[in-house]
Amino acid sequence: MYIDMNSYFASCEQQRHPELRGKPLGVVTYDSPNAAVIAASVEAKRFGLKSGMRLRECRELCPELITTPTHPAWYRQIHVDIMAILRRYCDDVIPRSIDEAVANFHSYRLVYNDLTAIAKQIKADIAEKYDYLKCSIGIAPNTFLAKVGTELQKPDGLVIITPDNVDEKLATMKLTDLPGIASKNERRLLMIGIRNPVEMRHASPALLRKAFGGVVGDYWHRRLNFAEVDMYSRAENRTMSATRTMSSQQVRDPQQLESMLISLCTRLEQRMVKNSMFCKEVSFSIRYRDETRWETAVKLVEPVQDAMELRNYILDRMQEHERSRGVKLLNDKVTNLTVAIQSFVNGAIMQYSLFDNRLKRDLLRKVVYQIKDMYEQKNIVRKGSELFSPHVMKDAVGFGSVRDMGLNKDGEIRNRHMLEEETGPGEKREIKIRKKPETPIPVLAEGADIQYDGPTFTDIINED
Repeated sequence: MYIDMNSYFASCEQQRHPELRGKPLGVVTYDSPNAAVIAASVEAKRFGLKSGMRLRECRELCPELITTPTHPAWYRQIHVDIMAILRRYCDDVIPRSIDEAVANFHSYRLVYNDLTAIAKQIKADIAEKYDYLKCSIGIAPNTFLAKVGTELQKPDGLVIITPDNVDEKLATMKLTDLPGIASKNERRLLMIGIRNPVEMRHASPALLRKAFGGVVGDYWHRRLNFAEVDMYSRAENRTMSATRTMSSQQVRDPQQLESMLISLCTRLEQRMVKNSMFCKEVSFSIRYRDETRWETAVKLVEPVQDAMELRNYILDRMQEHERSRGVKLLNDKVTNLTVAIQSFVNGAIMQYSLFDNRLKRDLLRKVVYQIKDMYEQKNIVRKGSELFSPHVMKDAVGFGSVRDMGLNKDGEIRNRHMLEEETGPGEKREIKIRKKPETPIPVLAEGADIQYDGPTFTDIINED
């Protein structure tokens, strides 16, 4: 069963603000004619609006368009709630993105006689908690065809694909209607005589291998003929990235650019700490107004988790390039900054050097985030590096960060920071303590360290 929330971000805003319901709505990251509309409501889509269009273009199609800024923490909270609803019926639920998930019911054949009834009940449960949210559900023998089912009927659809009706369903679609088939792949298929999804399903694996250049053709043949190739992916992160588009006002201030780099690194540090991971490779990319790029990648000798260490490695590469070329990389032509990390090492098997023992620093970093977790507001405790232009990095929708909203072994959200809304300069916030120590903080003798591991405090005597 594949669940795809309809017009998700816009519907979340209409759920939160009833006065926006039934009106053409566009969700934007910032208010500017050149801003991209990242989501359009069902009402706005009737005017021809699509995600990714510039606000100026959208207003030409729909002068009555209302815009609202993003509220990522709100979208993530609803995602968590919807995943909880799905897990009432099936333990094997895999989030595919912030607004999509697949539920594997293969082990429930003796439990549920009719998955259609379960799908309707899921819709009802979602509506009971969030009355304005709709979803399309596809049911099929494999993940891919279930996903296809969600594309056939929107909004609020329910489509079942079986071996008996699969050709009938595919006959209503174009090649580019299939998830994963864009114009480039369409050209490849047309060149070998495949003109539609039905012909593609009945093509031989050899012919599809010719079209896609190898084993990918086999995957497509299996997908369209009910074999499972898409249910599971690697549970662990292969890569993490943080990226932001810079406004014209930000790029005029060199400090704002430097602060954004620190903020991007800090966001990745937070995710690594929450997942108990260290990285051995960091890359950095700058995109400019003329569509040119500058990129660098650094392979690290020792696994790193600290944001400022990541930033220093990046700055070293930047300064080396600037000295050799006589240019300034962070200038007023910058439009986008991206930091990415990969080659992860599990913190549980982390090995430290005998000559540069980072154990205490890594422990202190963990304690800082545990203290942050005691409060409902992530910014109540800040490191020194977070004090430079602290509000330069507005929270953004993380399409690929659903793993961070998964459950840990205790059944709690792995990274609760992602569910906390940020406050801007001068905005009041209510401070709530999530966890209180079960015992008082001990009075320490001189030279003692505090180690925080859970809700209690422990006195650790420094043997040095």
